[in-house]
Amino acid sequence: MSFPVVDFSAFTLDVEDICPTDLDRLSRDVKEAFTRVGFVFLDNTGITQAEVDGVMEASRRFFLQPDRFKKAFSRKSFPNCPLHGWIPMETERVDPGSLAADLKESFNMTSLHPDIKWPSTEVVAGFQETMAAFYQRCKVLSLRILKVLIHSLALDPDVFLSAHRLVGTDENTTTLRSIYYPPVQVAKEGQLRCGQHSDYGSITLLFQDSKGLQVLERSGEFITAPCIPGAILINIGDMMQRWTSDQFVSLVHRVVLPPAGDSTTRQSLAFFLMPDDEAVIACADGSDKYQPVKLGAYLAERIGNIYSE
Repeated sequence: MSFPVVDFSAFTLDVEDICPTDLDRLSRDVKEAFTRVGFVFLDNTGITQAEVDGVMEASRRFFLQPDRFKKAFSRKSFPNCPLHGWIPMETERVDPGSLAADLKESFNMTSLHPDIKWPSTEVVAGFQETMAAFYQRCKVLSLRILKVLIHSLALDPDVFLSAHRLVGTDENTTTLRSIYYPPVQVAKEGQLRCGQHSDYGSITLLFQDSKGLQVLERSGEFITAPCIPGAILINIGDMMQRWTSDQFVSLVHRVVLPPAGDSTTRQSLAFFLMPDDEAVIACADGSDKYQPVKLGAYLAERIGNIYSE
């Protein structure tokens, strides 16, 4: 299986809107890619590799600080948004069937609330501003991708967009997650950098600095995703699969350990676009293939299964 690359220049962040002819063409290309493979690279989106590199560098400076420093910004430290914040190494086990927790640490930006505490020392100066600016860029691009997906399915534009009106507030859990995979010295039995799982929300935008991500294709075989500088890897989440009655499928994926003797680090940025917490996700075609569910309830169940603390 090859990963398709779709040129998104007709709806890049640098343009105001897209003309009907370009929207028809782009919708066909994206739909064909998602229905054939399930993951797609979007090129010429308006988000540059330089932007991505800047966010990764700001994140790296934070991750390289001592744990005692990062602990002040831990997940669950902010009552209005318990998912926001730092998550230490071997805290998550995204595959509940795994014997060992994941070999990664991360920082979730889930809230733009002004009262949330951010690191402000000189060594991590600009971390908040860099993350917040990138969050907003990813938000705008994600909503444009939703418009393309809606058009490809000939649905009322309000079907998806009305469920994402609160992105960036404490009533929506859309998250920009910066992930740091340190060099692997010793791994436990069955341990991965990130266990196999599907994403929970609508769509995910992934930026990665090296290989390691593997996708479970329909044949049952895991295949390695390439890295394409400047392009963004997009995949479907569980809510979108339910909404579209399996026209778009949320595929299982994982991040494997590096080859023996490889002591390099790995970084990635994932923007998880989520419906609003109280949004009810029901099959858009009117079928009963999936029962309606609120994103908040679904997410609480999935999140509750992954933490070891």
